Amino acid sequence: MTASTRAASPGMEVRPCVHVGWPFDDMAAMNRQYKEEADMKNVLFTVVARALVMTGLACSPAVAQDRVEELATYQGPDRQARLIEAAKKENGITIYHAYPALTNVMAAFTKKYGIKTRPWRAGSEAVLQRLTTEARGNRFEVDIVQNNAPENEAAHREKLLQAVRTPLTDDLIPQAVPAHREWVGITLDVWVAAYNTTKVKESELPKRYEDLQDPRWKGRLGIEANNHGWYGTLLSELGEQRGREIFNNIVATNGISARKGHSLLTTMVGSGEVPLALTVYNWNPEQLAAKGAPIKGLPIDPVIAQPSTVALMKKAPNPASAILFYEFVISEEGQRIMQGMSYVTTHKRLEHPLRNASLKFVDPAKALDMQAVWLADFEKTILKK
Repeated sequence: MTASTRAASPGMEVRPCVHVGWPFDDMAAMNRQYKEEADMKNVLFTVVARALVMTGLACSPAVAQDRVEELATYQGPDRQARLIEAAKKENGITIYHAYPALTNVMAAFTKKYGIKTRPWRAGSEAVLQRLTTEARGNRFEVDIVQNNAPENEAAHREKLLQAVRTPLTDDLIPQAVPAHREWVGITLDVWVAAYNTTKVKESELPKRYEDLQDPRWKGRLGIEANNHGWYGTLLSELGEQRGREIFNNIVATNGISARKGHSLLTTMVGSGEVPLALTVYNWNPEQLAAKGAPIKGLPIDPVIAQPSTVALMKKAPNPASAILFYEFVISEEGQRIMQGMSYVTTHKRLEHPLRNASLKFVDPAKALDMQAVWLADFEKTILKK
């Protein structure tokens, strides 16, 4: 059987094979046409590629990274105007964040600059995991990340972040601005106790952690299940041996129920299921009390805090827009939005009773280095694993 004939069954007429609708009479003509089309595509590709590079809309990863650094470190008097003009050629920003309320800041930012935001929210560990996984897969779509200081310190160690030089950091407290400047603190997460006002009398409120060894607290205490950073820093302040002894006694005498998530634990205090929780963020009970829940926060010395931070990605696809957001959230305008939602801001001019207290800060670098030790100690002492 050839290319143009087929074996026929009895009674079947044999006809040449016809290429219906095919414009070529021979293979040579087809090859010439393919070559002409390929040449034309190569010309068009070269023209488009050169145009994209000239306009800054497309570039190699190295060039893109250089552009992020150039914009992030530029200090000229036209800095703001330059960022706004460059942002007009970009496509909004993608933000990974842990704070639920950060969307309020995003809305105000979009209203001011007309720049759209694409948020993705998860827990602090999940945000960090997604950053590192995407980077290892050479996928660079996120512009800004908001996370706890230790998690963004880990991203710094992974060389995922870009330092930003901005005069606005002069208005922030020292703990908000690390030497490497690859993240900046926007608020302080201050760990406080929280109690249900219908389940706990003011006269029995603890003034020190030692007071929780009293049998009156049996079956009434709760704690967030992943607060080893708070625990490690607290033991450093109390003295490790003394602190560990206090908590061993509390657990042995009264028990401490663990719950995953500060918001969940706060809700359980508000409902009365957990009369007193040892570790919620200061803004958790304030926000719930504003909705009518019978709950109050209770700082117990030493009060531990850590910054919540934002960072610019080293390979941000929309760096000008991202830097505008970075600066908006640490500006007095952006900080007032956070203050209005019961957050302790890092802006020096926006005072808060807790920030004026004698806070003890988690060291983000130490928290990373000691994570395994602190976690094991926390689980052994508090969770009894």
